[in-house]
Amino acid sequence: MTPFAWNIILALVWVALTANVSAPNFLLGFVLGYGVLALAEGRMPCLHGYSRRLPRFIRFVFFYLGELIKANARVAYDVMTPDYFMRPGVLAVPLEARTDAEIATLANLITLTPGTLSLDVSSDRRVLYIHAMYIDDEAQLMEEIKYLEQRVLEVLR
Repeated sequence: MTPFAWNIILALVWVALTANVSAPNFLLGFVLGYGVLALAEGRMPCLHGYSRRLPRFIRFVFFYLGELIKANARVAYDVMTPDYFMRPGVLAVPLEARTDAEIATLANLITLTPGTLSLDVSSDRRVLYIHAMYIDDEAQLMEEIKYLEQRVLEVLR
């Protein structure tokens, strides 16, 4: 069973023991269960890395929300103004991600961001092809996508 599933079970046990079925009580049980699992991590090998993964995930959510807001603002500005600032093109991004889950997560996050679209993955799964609306500086866009990939890999590995 995964550590996250154990955390959910501990939260449900907390809700049952307190006899208070509410979202805030479940959240409190989840936090308490997270603490218990973090303390037990040294003694249970199946919990390895769980206490570090959740904070990374929370940081990633805020990072990605910031990226979404910036991308939405750029596309909205381009749509609302009479001039178009688009410079579309296709970019080949070499991947550090190796598993199907890592590649699919990265490709989906890129596609969810306005102005970018994942097109294809090479047959050897080492290159991701991306269509971008704004390729002003190819090196900068490549750096941004590689940084997103690094953040995704921090959460998944």
